Amino acid sequence: MRGVAILGSTGSIGVSTLDVIARHPERYQVVALSAHRDVQGMLDQCRQFRPSLAAMADPAAATALQRAVAAEGLGVEVMAGPAGLDAVATHPDATDLMAAIVGAAGVLPTLAAVRLGRRILLANKEALVVSGALFMAAAKASGAQILPIDSEHNAVFQCLPPGFGGGLDRVGVEHILLTASGGPFRCRPLSELHDVTPVQACAHPNWEMGRKISVDSATMMNKGLEVIEARWLFDAHPEQIRVVVHPQSVIHSMVQYVDGSVLAQLGNPDMRTPIAHALAWPERHSSGVAMLDLFEIARLDFEPPDLVRFPCLRLAFEAVMAGGTAPAVLNAANEVAVARFLDGELGFTGIAEVVERTLDSVDIGAADSLDELLAVDARARGIAEQQLRRVV
Repeated sequence: MRGVAILGSTGSIGVSTLDVIARHPERYQVVALSAHRDVQGMLDQCRQFRPSLAAMADPAAATALQRAVAAEGLGVEVMAGPAGLDAVATHPDATDLMAAIVGAAGVLPTLAAVRLGRRILLANKEALVVSGALFMAAAKASGAQILPIDSEHNAVFQCLPPGFGGGLDRVGVEHILLTASGGPFRCRPLSELHDVTPVQACAHPNWEMGRKISVDSATMMNKGLEVIEARWLFDAHPEQIRVVVHPQSVIHSMVQYVDGSVLAQLGNPDMRTPIAHALAWPERHSSGVAMLDLFEIARLDFEPPDLVRFPCLRLAFEAVMAGGTAPAVLNAANEVAVARFLDGELGFTGIAEVVERTLDSVDIGAADSLDELLAVDARARGIAEQQLRRVV
């Protein structure tokens, strides 16, 4: 029986994780859960899975949850804020942590679990975007296993040979090919992109995701962050990572070998597949996902990414090539810009403009310590807020 803690249990990844776990009650026990402010969602999960600990990032939500679980006699301890997130991530009964908080807020609690040598099911890409070198060094020192949950990285993980951590050249890999759907605006006229609404940007054609990651998919910043994540997960040089637009989202990613072989992982676009793979690894069990019908799919299309249409992807490649604190600046500026877009205070095309202006305004240095990275993150957010006034 494996004890599972989930950071972000009421989000789409968290809900999918609990769906898979509920199918295998003999294998998994939910020991701790966290959410931001969805009190009803967390209360429902506490009723069903009876964790010993539930944490809410929002203190007012934690107070409301504490009253609700006490009234029902559920026996769940409730905590609030960063201390609560850390307590969930480092729960003594947790062998596995699903790190599914979106954004930089998930970095510190996930890193705390890494330092304890836990098995990390990593859906929070920002942990590697912001602190990739430090994160992977901590995993190596503690013996923590990092299993990727993003469908693309999980696909690459399945297509790579054992021992890839010593460098892709050593195991005969030519390129990692990350597939991208192109999002909802792949074919929309460029002249119409500025007037895109948050509702339109969040209407992904293939995946059901949270609002922030949906916007990142629409700008292809999500793919850019995945490039940075892949660089650290798979010990890859940036030039070994390529992006391929594949509108059907059936091939989740590929690995190209020096002998000309290309290995691909295919499946229906449902996050329960990579979640089940990581939970059961190195074994496999059912996920609840329908089997892929290739006759129904009928065709698979591919095209190169349009960096004029998707400048955020270009900026991400530039950041990973620059290294140091550049990816942390990129991520911080993007989080600020996307939040303003979702609030209706910034046009869609303004997201990339804010990110580029911020990257041009922040001095890039070495990412030598977590304190320095967090300071850079805060500095970049402040500058991004300043740049917003020039873009709006």
